[in-house]
Amino acid sequence: MELSTILYIALALILASGLAFFQYLYRRTNKKPKDYLFFVLRSLSLFLVGLLLINPKIRTVEYEVERPELTILADNSQSVAFLGEADKLRNFYSSIVNDKKIQDRFDINRMQFGEELSLNDSLDFSAVQTDIFSALTDSESLKSKENSVILLLTDGNQSLGRDFRYFKAGAGREIIPVIIGDTTKYKDLSIGRINVNRYAFINNRFPVEVFVNYSGTDQIDTDLNIKAGGKIVFNKRIRFSSGSPSEIIRTELPANSLGVKTYQVEIAPVSGEKNVLNNVQNFGIEVIDERTSVLILSDLPHPDLGALQNAILSNKQRSAEIKYLNDKNIQLNKYQLIVLYQVNRKFKSIFTEILKRNYNYFLITGSKTDWNYLNSLGLGFSKKLTNQPQEIFSRYNPTFSSFQFDDLGFEDYPPLIDKFGTVDFEENKFKIMLSQVLQGIETGEPLMAVSQGNPKSGFLLGENIWRWRAKSYLDNKSFEEFDNFIGKLVQNLASNNRQERLTVDAENFYYANQNVIISAQYFDENYQFDAGRNLKISISTRGSEENFTSDLVVKNNYYQFNGGDLEPGTYSFKV
Repeated sequence: MELSTILYIALALILASGLAFFQYLYRRTNKKPKDYLFFVLRSLSLFLVGLLLINPKIRTVEYEVERPELTILADNSQSVAFLGEADKLRNFYSSIVNDKKIQDRFDINRMQFGEELSLNDSLDFSAVQTDIFSALTDSESLKSKENSVILLLTDGNQSLGRDFRYFKAGAGREIIPVIIGDTTKYKDLSIGRINVNRYAFINNRFPVEVFVNYSGTDQIDTDLNIKAGGKIVFNKRIRFSSGSPSEIIRTELPANSLGVKTYQVEIAPVSGEKNVLNNVQNFGIEVIDERTSVLILSDLPHPDLGALQNAILSNKQRSAEIKYLNDKNIQLNKYQLIVLYQVNRKFKSIFTEILKRNYNYFLITGSKTDWNYLNSLGLGFSKKLTNQPQEIFSRYNPTFSSFQFDDLGFEDYPPLIDKFGTVDFEENKFKIMLSQVLQGIETGEPLMAVSQGNPKSGFLLGENIWRWRAKSYLDNKSFEEFDNFIGKLVQNLASNNRQERLTVDAENFYYANQNVIISAQYFDENYQFDAGRNLKISISTRGSEENFTSDLVVKNNYYQFNGGDLEPGTYSFKV
């Protein structure tokens, strides 16, 4: 209560007593007991009225000492022991935990981390991965008090997650890092990342992109080697300096044999470099067979047939035959893709077999096409036409996403010829690659399109594509760009992949300190995920009779097998 309030209360008491005194006791000679009683009662009543007017407030403040929270995060990864700092970290950890003064001043939480955060306080330095950023984030979410401190004990080597240097602590949170080991900066070369496709085609070349980093101030020269089976398949001399600390190396390697191939990327160490483990990285790629047989079937000769055959044959993994309807020896089941040129009613038996057996096909129309017959087949597209021929120019569709192909400058290509009319097509079945341009106006109607489902199908509404190949040669002094375009089209249409009810996802290559995770999905006949099945995986080691079988565990919308840290080797598996 404030001093002024106390003075007001004292003044109210004096005033109340004075008024009551003048009223009952002042100048009275014969005072009776009741006068004194009335004096007390009147004084009390007036004093209470004064208290109500003063309205005093009594406040009570209690102080309690709350100890801040101290979270000790200890690095339990193998790198600490590898660098010979295990005893130093363990002793420092014990000295902090057992210190009496620290125990009196803090509420201590003991945690350790590797790939994940753990509450176990027994350090064995067995974690194969280190994610410092994740450990800091998880410990942040576990805090119970506003004021807290994290004591981070680590060697600073992180193999997973975001860079912990960019972690920002929340309000009332402080992080005290204690780095164990040698913090002197030495020259260091490292392979940061390798970008490569999971698959490559036999007898083709596949791209490889290697990111190499340098930490140091001196100018150095070194060699980057890519090895396969112990033999160097690529070499490049690289120069680094303080002003040029990184380099991106791009190359293409040949895929000469089928199967999973393992490559080693190695950057030669320089004098004074302490850590050479990050100078080597491995990657794997699966080489698959894309050999494709294509039948080009027509009822009339045309330059387009030869242009298509030559474009397809430019890839040595593909074969293409031109046959006419009068050939009695046509076996459709020998081919992965059938190109039907200028269809008419003579194609009836051929089309019946194609649709019945779900063969992949590609239609090319033109001035000799029987559109009345074609419309009757219900292929997902039709044309309302006249017999008047029409020149059709093309425009590239940049939103096409079924597969990647470059704009060859289609707007400048010569026009194709087809019968005049409007095209109707099922938008949910076909994706437009090229659209029609008539007399400088883009109609929005498809000129070339491919289907989205299986079996694969597509169409080109116009003849004289041989002129496109010739134009490509005039522009580039080579048929390569056009032939690659046709090659990607054939690759997409000739795919025999059906929508599998059992799909499996696995890496071609796993590092020794990486858990072997294999995922699978199983779908019912309506292609809805089915979590009630019993999926098993059988794993065998190449060159050994050892094998084992395990169940796959359902996790969310997929099945998963966790093989842990398998011994180095070459394995095969079957789900």
